[in-house]
Amino acid sequence: MPGTNLTREEAQERARLLTVDAYEIDLDLSGAQEGGTYRSVTTVRFDSAEAGAETFIDLVAPAVHEAVLNGEALDVAAVFRDSRIALAGLREGANELKVVADCAYTNTGEGLHRFVDPVDEQAYLYTQFEVPDARRVFASFEQPDLKAAFQFTVKAPSGWTVISNSPTPEPKDDVWTFEPTPRISTYITALIVGPYHSVHSSYEKDGQTVPLGIYCRPSLAEYLDAEDIFAVTRQGFDWFQEKFDYAYPFAKYDQLFVPEFNAGAMENAGAVTIRDQYVFRSKVTDAAYEVRAETILHELAHMWFGDLVTMEWWNDLWLNESFATYTSIACQAYAEGSKWPHSWTTFANSMKTWAYRQDQLPSTHPIMADITDLDDVLVNFDGITYAKGASVLKQLVAYVGMDAFFQGVQAYFKAHAFGNTRLTDLLGALEKTSGRDLKTWSKAWLETAGINILRPEIETDADGRITSFAVLQEAPALPAGAKGEPTLRPHRIAIGAYDLDENGKLVRTSRIELDVDGGRTTVEELVGQARPAVVLLNDDDLSYAKVRLDEESLRVVTEHLGDFTESLPRALCWASAWDMTRDGELATRDYLALVLSGIGKESDIGVVQSLHRQVKLALDLYSAPETREAALNQWTDATLAHLRAAEPGSDHQLAWARAFAATARNPQQLDLLQSLLDGTEAVEGLTVDTELRWSFVQRLAAVGLLDEEEIAAEYERDRTAAGERHAAFARAAQPSEEAKAQAWASVVEQGDLPNAVQEAVISGFVQPDQRELLAPYTEKYFASVKEVSDARSHEMAQQIIVGLYPTLQVSQETLDATDAWLESAEPGAALRRMMSESRAGVERALKAQAADAAAATA
Repeated sequence: MPGTNLTREEAQERARLLTVDAYEIDLDLSGAQEGGTYRSVTTVRFDSAEAGAETFIDLVAPAVHEAVLNGEALDVAAVFRDSRIALAGLREGANELKVVADCAYTNTGEGLHRFVDPVDEQAYLYTQFEVPDARRVFASFEQPDLKAAFQFTVKAPSGWTVISNSPTPEPKDDVWTFEPTPRISTYITALIVGPYHSVHSSYEKDGQTVPLGIYCRPSLAEYLDAEDIFAVTRQGFDWFQEKFDYAYPFAKYDQLFVPEFNAGAMENAGAVTIRDQYVFRSKVTDAAYEVRAETILHELAHMWFGDLVTMEWWNDLWLNESFATYTSIACQAYAEGSKWPHSWTTFANSMKTWAYRQDQLPSTHPIMADITDLDDVLVNFDGITYAKGASVLKQLVAYVGMDAFFQGVQAYFKAHAFGNTRLTDLLGALEKTSGRDLKTWSKAWLETAGINILRPEIETDADGRITSFAVLQEAPALPAGAKGEPTLRPHRIAIGAYDLDENGKLVRTSRIELDVDGGRTTVEELVGQARPAVVLLNDDDLSYAKVRLDEESLRVVTEHLGDFTESLPRALCWASAWDMTRDGELATRDYLALVLSGIGKESDIGVVQSLHRQVKLALDLYSAPETREAALNQWTDATLAHLRAAEPGSDHQLAWARAFAATARNPQQLDLLQSLLDGTEAVEGLTVDTELRWSFVQRLAAVGLLDEEEIAAEYERDRTAAGERHAAFARAAQPSEEAKAQAWASVVEQGDLPNAVQEAVISGFVQPDQRELLAPYTEKYFASVKEVSDARSHEMAQQIIVGLYPTLQVSQETLDATDAWLESAEPGAALRRMMSESRAGVERALKAQAADAAAATA
């Protein structure tokens, strides 16, 4: 849509010209139960630095009825176009603008999202404004550095609740008038409206009282474990306020579990919205609670970093997200009484693998990305912005020391509270407290793209003593199409020495910490020592780099990976093996053998579940086609064996049940799934509850053993929003031309599905066992993708473009078709990036399949 793509230069000019004081926003949502549009009245007061100046305010709306600037009515037909209202002839100093418009409810998760719960048939609303969607609800200067105070007045249906950034007032005649907020950015304002269920408490410490609220739909209330959520929240308040030395900056803290949320959560000031899949309807493993806790802590950290102090422009988005990610994991790891002291293990095995993957795509970019417009930032919520940035912050903490790091952060908050900053503001504060010059570090780590590889170079004498030890650093060429040059970087790492004890366990016998720089760093401290069984570079995961083992360490790890006594070195070795598989350095068959030999000894349930996902992905995409079915059978047999051997009722048993359900294939296995579903057979300790039932149903549907009538019957058992999504997945997963055609039409041609249902249909449509059935859709995909990109909102288009790309058609023909489309379609930067990333996945799979095939004949 023309006009919605604000450029950095436009934002800079508008920020030079304007200082925004306050918004008064009056919304009539009394017709929300019926949907359609609603009346939005915005009054904004702002100062102009120049008399007679021209600028614009942003608004995405079906209709604008009135625009009055400084008491003079503007010709709406003349000034409103391309989602902007032109403002000319500004006064120097104070100005006032009033805009009356009809705005639209959405079902895309952008702007003011409207959802009707099939359980009670009530509508539930919430806003999602990051990056540029406050303008879908009220007229706004939509950029982060034009902060202001916001006062909302909302008319809602009788009996509903309205929640916003400020404390919830008592309504008068169903009108809720909130107190003005502190100065905040448009994208963290929020409204959540509907007949929500709530639980209330408070955070109390040293005379401080912060009201706490947790909200969800009434249909989820029986599953809401509010006390556990409050406990994690209080842990975060304790740890963050101590480390930041700055009291929580807002008047209350509400957490609202909302339906059909596109992301994990959103850091609206004092009113955090969280996807309501985190209200667990069925049994989940402890890893799910750990992930939820990290999400809760991540958003709470944003109250300081992002909300109190906000980036000036989106090129520093990474500071918001990386800081929140690093501090949330650190809080889990270090806070007194934390249930997840091994959170860095989870980080190493999940988030960092995401970062490594992202950093090897053609779209790789510096952590501090060059964001020229909103289109750039919309596709920049990626593994580099979150996970690589957090990894680099972890290394920075190791480099300057944790005390100096947080002392710098404390000074930063005090100096810039309720303002906007650039990276140099934070680095300057850290330089003062640490005494380190961070300019060189910043240039190497934050302003360059790509990843380094660290390898040990070890020489020993006849007695097995080390005579020479060095760390070799490589800077591989950046992927084709990526901008920049390979860069060798300074790394702060630990080197761990591990030996087998009398019980056959790998224990750390020594550790040194040092700075690695350049292509070769000698390590004199290890010369003369007995060569350990395993040498692990980047022990404790201090730096961000791909790590390789020397030949002897790799041999021992291959035999004893599950025998490390600590979870983090195991995770680092698992992650290295997975990365080698993705790079074609380790054949998929050998990765499978490694996992099968060690996963039974893996105690960390999060690592176990990551390995389940990675093995399935490797077999589906990276295994040689001619031996894939045999490998899948081997893996499926193992999942069933582990399911039967797992401790009854344990997290491991549940995880193996899900892994088995994802891949069951022969008649006996599928009969077992059916028997577990209908209750004629049981596995001791395994409760086949609602969510596990759906896992079985979806697999049985995908292999053609459940028809539409049976799927519908299962939905009747679970006639909820989650059940609707699961049923949509199952229908799309059926192995028939009719099912595929219907799913395709509903997503690509009709385009009226809600965001969450569309996502489920896409996921069901793409089944690895159905490559031949899906093959004709490759041509249809390339014929329709440009139109989808142009016609749909960003979130809806991205689901389709990435989700329906023919990833399973691993062939040179798919690469050629993509290249031809890229050349002819002339896509914009965001669309080109999505397509190029998808293409890179197929290219990587081809390389890995060739490596697996070569290993079979070696």
